[in-house]
Amino acid sequence: MYLKRSKLRDAIGIALGATAAFTAASAVAQTAPADANATPQTLDRVQVTGSRIRQVDVETAQPVLMISRKDIEQQGFQSVGDILQNISAVGTPPISRAAPLSSGENVGGTYISLRNLGAQRTLVLVNGKRLGITTSGLSDVSQIPAVAIERIEVLKDGASSIYGSDAIAGVINIITRTNYEGAAGSIYYGQYDQGDGAITKGDMIMGFGNERGSLTVGAEWGKEEGVNATDRDFSAYPRGNWHPTDQWTTVGQYGGFVTTATTPVPGVPTGTRVILRPGGDPRNRNDYVAQNTSVGTCNGATASTGCTPGSTKDKSNTLEQTDLRTPLETKAVYLDGVLNITDNVRFRGNLLWGDRESSRHIAGYPMQAASFNTPMSAQSYWNPEGATISNWWRRGWEVPRVTTADSTNYRLTAGLEGSFDIGDHLFDWDVGYVNVVNKQTQDTYGNFNLANVRNAVGPSFLQNGQVVCGTPGNVIAGCVTWNPFVPYGVVGNGGLTGNTALQNYLFQNEHATGRTETTVMSANLSGTIFTLPAGDLGFAVGYEHRKEDGKYVPDALAVTGGSTNLSSGPTRGGYDLDEVYLELQVPILADVAFAKELTLNIASRYSDYNTFGDTVNNKFGLKWRPIDQLLLRATYADGFRAPTIADLYGGGSQTFDSFTDPCDTNFGDSRSNPTTRANCKNGVGGQNAMGAIADTYRQLGQGLVPVGSPNSQTPVAFNRGSNPTLTPELSKSQTIGGVWSPPFLSGFNMSVDWWKIRIADTIVTDSPSQILADCYVSGIASRCSPQLFTRDPALGYINFMSYGNRNAGFRKVEGYDVDFSYRLATDAWGTFNANLNSTYTAKDYFVSTNDPTYPTSGVGFTSTFRIRANFNLGWQKGPWGATWTSRYYSSMKEGCTYVVPGSTTPNLECEEITYAPTGAYVGTTTTPASSISRRHVVGANTFHDVQLRWEAPWKATVAVGANNVFNHIGPVMYTQPSANVSYYGGFDIGRFWYMRYTQRF
Repeated sequence: MYLKRSKLRDAIGIALGATAAFTAASAVAQTAPADANATPQTLDRVQVTGSRIRQVDVETAQPVLMISRKDIEQQGFQSVGDILQNISAVGTPPISRAAPLSSGENVGGTYISLRNLGAQRTLVLVNGKRLGITTSGLSDVSQIPAVAIERIEVLKDGASSIYGSDAIAGVINIITRTNYEGAAGSIYYGQYDQGDGAITKGDMIMGFGNERGSLTVGAEWGKEEGVNATDRDFSAYPRGNWHPTDQWTTVGQYGGFVTTATTPVPGVPTGTRVILRPGGDPRNRNDYVAQNTSVGTCNGATASTGCTPGSTKDKSNTLEQTDLRTPLETKAVYLDGVLNITDNVRFRGNLLWGDRESSRHIAGYPMQAASFNTPMSAQSYWNPEGATISNWWRRGWEVPRVTTADSTNYRLTAGLEGSFDIGDHLFDWDVGYVNVVNKQTQDTYGNFNLANVRNAVGPSFLQNGQVVCGTPGNVIAGCVTWNPFVPYGVVGNGGLTGNTALQNYLFQNEHATGRTETTVMSANLSGTIFTLPAGDLGFAVGYEHRKEDGKYVPDALAVTGGSTNLSSGPTRGGYDLDEVYLELQVPILADVAFAKELTLNIASRYSDYNTFGDTVNNKFGLKWRPIDQLLLRATYADGFRAPTIADLYGGGSQTFDSFTDPCDTNFGDSRSNPTTRANCKNGVGGQNAMGAIADTYRQLGQGLVPVGSPNSQTPVAFNRGSNPTLTPELSKSQTIGGVWSPPFLSGFNMSVDWWKIRIADTIVTDSPSQILADCYVSGIASRCSPQLFTRDPALGYINFMSYGNRNAGFRKVEGYDVDFSYRLATDAWGTFNANLNSTYTAKDYFVSTNDPTYPTSGVGFTSTFRIRANFNLGWQKGPWGATWTSRYYSSMKEGCTYVVPGSTTPNLECEEITYAPTGAYVGTTTTPASSISRRHVVGANTFHDVQLRWEAPWKATVAVGANNVFNHIGPVMYTQPSANVSYYGGFDIGRFWYMRYTQRF
């Protein structure tokens, strides 16, 4: 069904438009008088995320964002991941559904990165207990059913002293529903204007209870269909729709080879890439012609500034076979039970089962013989040369790569909790057990079996009218011959098109498995010890034992390097730890002049790991209320993140990295820096010298042709591994802020918080760009070692690189959160609610080296939005309600393509900027030429959502709405953040219409 062509879509649009106009007109309404006879309510003590001490006041010394059940129901985003991703304090998703080229155990999940510091530095809890993590330390929120959520609390502050490792950037605590009575069910359907990307969802919840306890059961099923990259203009081309002919791959559906002196092609110079002419005979060398290899010399300017647009002739657009939004299906069941054993003791347990099935679709593999040592034999029947062809290529266009992942999660929590009195003091206690098991299987199809490729292009001959593998008297049983020079769409002559037997021979299904388990046993006690002049001294103390085990085992073909799938070894390992903590809440002043309240919060946690040893982390918080309407607060906290299983015990893996070679005379530092040029030519410490080729060297990409832009993919796989000697990351975080509720504006609340986080000893994945910059730009001899990388002696490209994780440098972020809410109740026009949540990131930079001699090595700035803000305007009158939401992303500067060498005309899409003096980061005042950076300025973007609701008299709610109602599309982003297209993976990809029906019983 295509909504853009249906009457339903038009009806929704008319209803939304009328509601928006009515809401705007209603803004002139006056405030209704307050009810003078209202009875004040007595608040229960609650435990707010960030503290173990139960208290009446939910406003603490640390900033906490609350997302209620009502907030969840009044927006068009249905998954927990989408709801959390739209929080203003959340950064770029580490793995998005717009990045199908991602690989490994984490693909398909949804992971949240507070403060843009990485999802490993955000702790996710369910009811105050850990959700569970992958071997990479990521918590997948996609398997939590939204129907089970009562509220979400987001602590935007470090909390390692309360919760332990990973709570550097903050804590997300998902509180589930309990003691639910009745039953409800809902159905949801929506899709984009283009008629694709449909989301279908159904859920139900039911529960009952009495004085002895309660039982709550919820279930949810959802299916989200995929969207192909070529179904949107902005993602249809490798370098965006501004440059639709640039960067098409030369290793495409047209197979070919490079001529040599021993295998010349008539009329074609030696060293030329050739392909079969249309309609030509693949066995006749005279039918081969030179391939057009122009991929464009720039991607950020026009021809008038010296750039040459690329050509699509003899090339392939891989996005024709690539997902823009990968499909997903989830199923989940939630059960919560409470049993009151006595008046003061109860048992509570909950069970969460979730299953996630996802898939990703990318273009057929670009097979290159030079990368895998699979030459075409001189004795091959299909060889047009009669001599060995060592450098041939062909993309498996007929068999796109498809990976399906099935992840099943079991989470069981059980415990006893209760309370008791000693004198006038009340104490709360609990003991609990958590067990989380995640099992995963991945199936991949579309990678070449290298042994079979060698057979298929090896010796072959004609026998009884059939071409068979091997030699007379030594036929290879089961082998099917392959002629890689037959282009896509041509049937016969040993080509792939329509050749099922050959496809089955060259491509095998690969099967990977994974399993992680988190086990936690804990005990907590909280209450008040004695009474001080300003109030009761509160405390919480507890013990926790945790064990993490995990493994991820790729298919044997991938482990042994037997296929073109990225080779990787198995990850296996685990660790355990014991922790104790103490938290004190000390009232200093109360009900005196300029101090209605002054409270100090102190917390400390001792953690002992069997891997690296022990660590102590402390936190201090101060809450000062000079008057009733104003709260001032501040915190100072230690934090840490322990190395993950993958960090310590991960199997080495192959990776096709994108990087910029500083020795490239067009895009690299060698273009303008004579010191770098000399280091490239002579080497550093006599290592990895390029010689005279350095004066003309161009970085080579796929097909071993010069790249058309910086940050291009290597033509050969590099090796990346783990490091068992890693130590924890250590952080310091501070916040200062306030909450104001002015008496002259009833219903208005505002908070402002300044925050800063500095992480030392960061666990960083070394990178090709960093290694090469350290070697050639900074001249660090140890980083030029042949054990790290080597170059091809003839062509100069990096033909080997091996690197891993290390503790190095630091990361620093700083910014402000500004939030406000306003509620206006009127008799005539209903009730209005306005909310603003915004985050301004003032600083975000990193240093990924510990070497003080070379301060510019590893200094950089992350591509992040300075400001993210969400504004929500709601209206409710009787059974009718409406919500308008605006999601704002400020402008940002991403890494640019490049400034045209020698051009006097400024690049139309890029600007060249200089870093601030590096002394601000590593203690020097020098700013060498290498600190020049190129940035592409991306303008601000705002997406608007609208929803109209009606409460039917038969206990039902009908809601219709549209996300991105104005169909706003973001700008081209060449760095492809969280995506495999030139677009930000967190932006909307079109207008999305939806409808939801909820029935309560």
